[in-house]
Amino acid sequence: MKHIAHQKAAARKTAFANRKDAFGQGYDEAANRNLLGHLALYPDAQVISAYMPIRTEVSPIAAMTILHGQGKRICVPVIQGKAMPLKFQEWTPEVEMVEGPFGAAVPAGGAYLIPDLVIAPLVAFDRKCYRLGYGGGFYDRSFQEIEVQKPVIGVGFAFSAQELAKVPREKTDQQLDAVVTEREVVLR
Repeated sequence: MKHIAHQKAAARKTAFANRKDAFGQGYDEAANRNLLGHLALYPDAQVISAYMPIRTEVSPIAAMTILHGQGKRICVPVIQGKAMPLKFQEWTPEVEMVEGPFGAAVPAGGAYLIPDLVIAPLVAFDRKCYRLGYGGGFYDRSFQEIEVQKPVIGVGFAFSAQELAKVPREKTDQQLDAVVTEREVVLR
């Protein structure tokens, strides 16, 4: 267990540096275009979770706004507590946002929804669509919890520079259905 923790820490360090280099290079527009193209493959996904970007994450806000305009219900993750699954609160372009845990903005109020499709931020990904997050396990627990209630599609959203040859993983790490970058869509 200690060995995998060290591998993940080393992978995060490399991926954070790569993400920082890619951030601000103008890749968000192409990434959002690819994201919208990929999401068109899932017309039945009416409730879509995305996220409010923090630090050097690629921003999905342009796609969120377009999807909302298409009549999709959009929600964003809200951290409930350590070692707990996320809850997903409804977002609109007009909703009042307040600072939540880790500095990510969250809606000041609104309904909690169960997403059909989750767009997940990440630190690193690989060609098998495994993601490396910040280490809290929030998305892994959330995918497990949603799957008990209904099928859910997991889509990672990242810069292509965040790709690693292989993401170190444990049994609890959930595999995504796809990862979308400014260059391509990687399918599992």
